[in-house]
Amino acid sequence: MRLIRNPVLCHYYLTYRCNASCSFCDIWERPSPYVTLENLKKNLQDLKRLGVKVIDFTGGEPLLHRQLDKFLELARYQGFITTITTNALLYPKYADKLKGKVSMLHFSLDSSNPETHNQSRGVNCFDFVLKSIEVAKRLGERPDILFTVHSENIHEIEDVWKNICLPNQLILILNPIFDYHEIKANKLTSNNLNTLRKWAKQKNIYLNDAFLILRENGGNSTQNPVCRAASSSIVISPENELILPCYHLEIEKFAIHNQLYDLWKSQEIQQLIQQEGRYDECEGCVINCYMQPSFAVELNSYWFKALSSTLKYNWLKGTWKDLI
Repeated sequence: MRLIRNPVLCHYYLTYRCNASCSFCDIWERPSPYVTLENLKKNLQDLKRLGVKVIDFTGGEPLLHRQLDKFLELARYQGFITTITTNALLYPKYADKLKGKVSMLHFSLDSSNPETHNQSRGVNCFDFVLKSIEVAKRLGERPDILFTVHSENIHEIEDVWKNICLPNQLILILNPIFDYHEIKANKLTSNNLNTLRKWAKQKNIYLNDAFLILRENGGNSTQNPVCRAASSSIVISPENELILPCYHLEIEKFAIHNQLYDLWKSQEIQQLIQQEGRYDECEGCVINCYMQPSFAVELNSYWFKALSSTLKYNWLKGTWKDLI
């Protein structure tokens, strides 16, 4: 049963450019412009009309955009929950400008070992994460640590949790890795999933339990899709295009031309939305970015599995107030 029919989340790609070259990501290989302030202003108005609650300013590396602070200020002024995930290389430089404008600020960290983390990210950013934590705390910010988990680093969760998160009173977000495009992840075994389930119960750790159930069930089924990526999320490219059904599949792209609301409501877009989760490439998909909002908009077994962990995170962050 569908609970929410409007999109709840916007993945707003400010640029595909990145100052890292992570082994489990290929976005940094794409040429890219930067989002313009003019387009963003109009799109924010239309996103509000469409019912979107959360805007994920993403990339690439979102802090590469020199107007990010203005984007965040506009979004917060209009009542959006804002999120940013960064490799932290630029955060100490721009932290003062971003202060108070990011509802959910995530620093990526996949190992407690500097060499291992830096190798995974293709750039020496481990020390910048630690520095960014210090800077954020000084400014009164509450960043999270986003740990992309795969079979080769799952044993490092404990060290990151004990030595970095708990002493700094930070939430550790466990983000199970996934395949897409030509990127083949170090897949998680059934034992790995059981280990993650145990970690999810610990203090200051967030992991959507429905992610684990979905993987155990073999991912999205095109015959009975759980994915609601196209209807629950809006994806906007740096070229100011609407991407469907999601960034990772990118089957269709439509120029927005400052008409996002009308475009989204058009018959052509709505017909494409009806195919969400049913494309051949959707079989077995477990991409967290789109499953998270999918679990939130439809009453099913995944909704119930996601509920407790989602409530835990929003209670710890205080963002539940913005969702009412």
